Amino acid sequence: MDQAAVLRVDSLSKTYRSGDRELTVLDGISFSVSAGETCAILGPSGSGKTTLLGLCAGLDEASSGEVWLLGTALGSLDEDTRAALRSHHIGFVFQNFQLMASLTSLENIMVPLELRGHGAIRDRAVDLLDRVGLRDRMDHYPSQLSGGEQQRVALARAFINEPKILFADEPTGNLDGDTSTKVVDLIFSLNEDIGTALVLVTHDRDLGLKTGRIIQLRNGRLEEDTGQQRTSVDTTA
Repeated sequence: MDQAAVLRVDSLSKTYRSGDRELTVLDGISFSVSAGETCAILGPSGSGKTTLLGLCAGLDEASSGEVWLLGTALGSLDEDTRAALRSHHIGFVFQNFQLMASLTSLENIMVPLELRGHGAIRDRAVDLLDRVGLRDRMDHYPSQLSGGEQQRVALARAFINEPKILFADEPTGNLDGDTSTKVVDLIFSLNEDIGTALVLVTHDRDLGLKTGRIIQLRNGRLEEDTGQQRTSVDTTA
C-alpha cells in the first residue's frame, strides 16, 4: 500500500439481496487518496456515491473488496474498533447537519472530544466557532439557527479533532446559493489549514471542480478518475 495514502479502496463492491433478487450498487471500485488531497465523488442519483462514502468511512461493510483507512484494513475490525478509528481520525459533514437539538452550538462542537474524555476543550471549540463566524451564536440551539449557521456549526464540529480525512456528503444540498458558497469556502479553508484530506460527495460538477480531483461514478462503476489521468501523464513525462 502507498504509505502516503490515508484512504485506499481496492476492488470494492456492494450488493444488496432481497429474497432471490440482487442489486449491485457498487462494482469493483478502486482508488486511493493521499494525505491532504481533495477529491470529489460525482455521479447522478443512484450511482452509488453515498454508499461508497459510507464504505470508505467504515459505516457499512462491503460485499467484496477492501478499504484501508490510515493503513488499517476496515474489514478486519469489529464495529467498536471502527468507531474508535472514526472518532480519532475522521470528520463528517452531512447534508442534514445532524446536530443534537438539545445542545447549544458550543456543546455540539465539543461532543466528539468529550466522548473521548478530553478536558479543556472549550477554548478550542470557541476558536472554531469564531473561525466559522458564529462566536456570537455559541449559546444558541440548532432550532435558533438558520440552515447555513447549522452547517457552519457542523463544520466546526467536524474539525474539532483535527481529522486526517473529512468525508462530506452533499454538504450544500439544503442551502441556497450564497450560503452554499460561504460553506464551501469554509470547508476548503479549514481543510487547507489543518492539512486534512477531503472526500466530497456531490452531484454538482461545478463544486466538484473546486477539488483537485474528480472520481466519476455511473451505475455503480468508476467511469472517470482525473487523478489516474494525472498520474499517467506524470509517469510518462
